[in-house]
Amino acid sequence: MLRRDFSRMLGLVAAGPLLTPAGALAREPRRDAPRRWELRADIAECCSCDIPCSCNFGRPESVCHGTRLIRLREGQIEGADLAGINFVVTFFMGRWTRIYTDDSMSSTQLATLEQLLPVAFAGFNGGARVKERVPLTIEEGTDRFRFSVPESTVEMRLMPGLDGVPIRITGLPNPAYRDYVQYESVVHEHSGPDLQWSHSGTNGFRSVMRVSG
Repeated sequence: MLRRDFSRMLGLVAAGPLLTPAGALAREPRRDAPRRWELRADIAECCSCDIPCSCNFGRPESVCHGTRLIRLREGQIEGADLAGINFVVTFFMGRWTRIYTDDSMSSTQLATLEQLLPVAFAGFNGGARVKERVPLTIEEGTDRFRFSVPESTVEMRLMPGLDGVPIRITGLPNPAYRDYVQYESVVHEHSGPDLQWSHSGTNGFRSVMRVSG
């Protein structure tokens, strides 16, 4: 599988030349041109792959079940503020996604997210079988992180490296994987109409996504 196809399945638009849903390359905006959109987001995800997940290195597994939390920290799309928008994407890589939006968001934030999804998360958006507004809970500890929506739950623990320090991976071929820190799943469960799964001891990570277009 080509790397561009892998990036499109993840629902990401790369910084610089933009990968459209059809796979065509758009022109890079002039440096002095205003950006239509830009964002910085915190990412947390567990999947069904062994540690480390080869999908994140551009070599996708034949089967990957994942659940990703995306928390937009700052950014804008055509002047609309993105900060404070939170959503979860549960996916069967390359087959389907289910997008769960935080029900504590305002109607303005929801409308802004709907505007953003087709341009910044095209693959996730295009593969969505459902978009649902649901309760979202997030719990963060020193070495544990947990988030859940009614159909999907993730709990993961920090994976210590040499001398007990976090394992950090740089240079991964995806703009969602900046400042990547390795975790391990404790609980990764999904129970929906498409599929059910339960994993533990599989890949988890937290990272920062920075993209614009």
